[in-house]
Amino acid sequence: MNFEKTARCERVIQFGEGGFLRGFVDWMLQKVNEKSDFNGSVVVVQPIEQGMCDMLSAQNCVYTHVIRGVEGVDKTLVDVISRCVKPYEDFAGYLALAEQPEMRFVVSNTTESGIVFSDEDKITDAPPKTFPAKVTLLLKRRFELGLDGFIFLPCELIDRNGDNLKKCVLKYADLWGLSEDFKAWVNEKNVFTNTLVDRINTGYPKGEDMQLGYEDNMVNTSEFFHLWVIETDFDIEKELPFSSAGLNVIVTPDKLEMYRTRKVRILNGAHTSLVPYALLSGLDTVKSCIDDEVMNAHIRKCVFDEIIPTLDLPREELLSYANSVLERFGNPYIKHYLSSIALNSVSKFKVRVLPSILEYIKRYGKMPETLLFSFAKLIEFYKTDMVNDAPEVAEFMKNATTAEILANDKLWGEDLTRLLPEVEKYIK
Repeated sequence: MNFEKTARCERVIQFGEGGFLRGFVDWMLQKVNEKSDFNGSVVVVQPIEQGMCDMLSAQNCVYTHVIRGVEGVDKTLVDVISRCVKPYEDFAGYLALAEQPEMRFVVSNTTESGIVFSDEDKITDAPPKTFPAKVTLLLKRRFELGLDGFIFLPCELIDRNGDNLKKCVLKYADLWGLSEDFKAWVNEKNVFTNTLVDRINTGYPKGEDMQLGYEDNMVNTSEFFHLWVIETDFDIEKELPFSSAGLNVIVTPDKLEMYRTRKVRILNGAHTSLVPYALLSGLDTVKSCIDDEVMNAHIRKCVFDEIIPTLDLPREELLSYANSVLERFGNPYIKHYLSSIALNSVSKFKVRVLPSILEYIKRYGKMPETLLFSFAKLIEFYKTDMVNDAPEVAEFMKNATTAEILANDKLWGEDLTRLLPEVEKYIK
């Protein structure tokens, strides 16, 4: 594969070359370029020493993104990436990105552990280890040149990702003794947005013939659904017109938490309330649950009867999202194994399902029977050898009584003994 690509102005620095960013952000920017006068390209920064930039560069940073689902198949040739930079081999080339006045946006996906601070990073490191330290040195160079700041759109799956990135940058400024003027410039001339991303990306289709008619070693695949919620007061659309391309991007000054709660309670909550019951019943994938009459009824009762009534977004919006989630769960191209979702199920249940249980009781003065049935199945599941959790959690759950489990405020954040009569009804 050796396609020519459109020459565009480099406007975006992207930390990460993996399948998610290429199938989410870069795919979106391709659509924006096609439908507007944005005319922007992306420079990919490989944030760690080993990565896929060489493979990407070998085909001129052009690749095919294939979207598959019950809706059909859609293939897009993505040529929005202009080049790759590898800081561990060319640190000067990395810092030179700060010298380009047209550079405006910084996107990233450095995993949940990427936005961290380490006092072992030094200002003389070339490069420093952590992603925020690399960003701080990039900002330092830009400040010294008297240029405008960046708009940060982090995609890491942590709460308040932009706020946390900014905190790390300012901590490095203190650690390295950078000036008050620099810190003021970081605060006043840069925009750190908090974001929520939602798309199941299935990466390179190993062993499949994609019938492209050409060789593409970086072909990428995903579902059709996509959602990007960006929390900021800044008018991003003025500079990056997502709406021109009809993309499912929501820019909001204050409602990210509502959308995050919707995703965690409905999509993730559906997974976690389903998985122990399904594994105990001998099923292996999310799709196999959607195809199973009993499991399908269970998940629908959880979502529509007991989770949605605890949320505050408009009901029609919640129903639309929930229906799309179940359609996504049934995507024949996605093999989502229950065993992988089952990892650390206790902590997941605490965050994803327990809040719905407690809010339901608070609002309606009665017990959410299906979610409590799921709680009972979780406890039963931890008595088996299928569990994958921290040893101390797994051991406690396996040997403790139901009463002891519910009373363990270290696991749940509070004593849940009041739920004991209802949960015990469903324990075999």
